[in-house]
Amino acid sequence: MPRIGTSDLTVFPLALGGNVFGWTADEETSHRVLDAYAGAGGDFVDSADVYSAWAPGNSGGESERVIGSWLRASGKRDDVVIATKVSQHPEYKGLSASTVAAAARASLERLGTDRIDLYYAHFDDESTPLEETVRAFDQLVREGLVRYTAISNYSRARAEEWIRIASDNGLAKPVAIQPHYNLVTREPYESEIAPLAAAEHLGVVPYFALAAGFLTGKYRTKEDFAGADREGQVSGYFTDAGLAVVDALDTIADAHGVAIATVSLAWLQAQPDVVAPIASARNTEQLPALLASAELELTPEELQTLTDASAKVPAAR
Repeated sequence: MPRIGTSDLTVFPLALGGNVFGWTADEETSHRVLDAYAGAGGDFVDSADVYSAWAPGNSGGESERVIGSWLRASGKRDDVVIATKVSQHPEYKGLSASTVAAAARASLERLGTDRIDLYYAHFDDESTPLEETVRAFDQLVREGLVRYTAISNYSRARAEEWIRIASDNGLAKPVAIQPHYNLVTREPYESEIAPLAAAEHLGVVPYFALAAGFLTGKYRTKEDFAGADREGQVSGYFTDAGLAVVDALDTIADAHGVAIATVSLAWLQAQPDVVAPIASARNTEQLPALLASAELELTPEELQTLTDASAKVPAAR
């Protein structure tokens, strides 16, 4: 059970992504997925207040509401680590002090809990002085509404500034960072964020760990993802070099008798400072391949094969 940075939070090495809850998975199905994940030992659920405002008929907060209803039904609040994020909800845009305070309370109400275990600044808000945001997050910790703070989608320079402000003023320092990182998107994480994570002892919780499904192997031609919910996301990964990574994954998966997704996640879990990649399942059938990554140990040669293949994927995205 890896520890999240310098916190006292130890978690299952696969975080269950809540972005599909209330979007491609309805409440009943989402509860079944959460039950199966928890039943297999999973205890780290990731959400955001904006999930899934982009879906027709949604307004944001749907994922948190589904998680909240599951927490009430299951009675498992004390058994799971709940992470959520602020800055993108249609009613709570940005990271001003008043917005952070109001958004956190709204998230707590939807989740039906008295504390958020890990609270992320979802995207940087350069229109708000960074010190104001850092102090707002610290205030939530002081009030007991948030246990630990974290950042996502921040540049290295802005992340370093956040940490400096917190250190200089005795404020809560982030314990985790959530970057876009997977076998077909290694930059700018590896050159910019990874050294910072190592230096500041930040737990790394990568999102798009399966590249919107591309690293499951189910998209081998453009026709495979035409009309899919994530067509726009998947198309960005679809290159000859990307497909070569999938081929390498396929070979290794066959050798272990596991799914391609399992190997994709196991490679991430083997990277320095990575605590738990985030992967979502819109039904229980998708879950076993994700969970199996927690027990798959790739050989040094297999890890190197994947690293070498992925190094040929164009860095710019």
